[in-house]
Amino acid sequence: MATPEIDLVKYGVLWQKVEDYERRFDKMEIKIDKLEASIDTLIGLANQGRGGFWMGMVVVSALSSVLGYLGHWVGKSG
Repeated sequence: MATPEIDLVKYGVLWQKVEDYERRFDKMEIKIDKLEASIDTLIGLANQGRGGFWMGMVVVSALSSVLGYLGHWVGKSG
């Protein structure tokens, strides 16, 4: 049985393609890492905004309760 000959040109082309794919994969990995960091930042900002919303709701609720009590108290006196 004869051993098959390796075509060095085809092997070189294949080797170059593999290296190109590895470079692309490394670039994609870097981009994905940046994307994950950006998503984490956006989630943090969204959570801060949600906390501010609830704090605003507490302030408005307390203020309306005080005004309602004062309105009731003034209405009772007059």
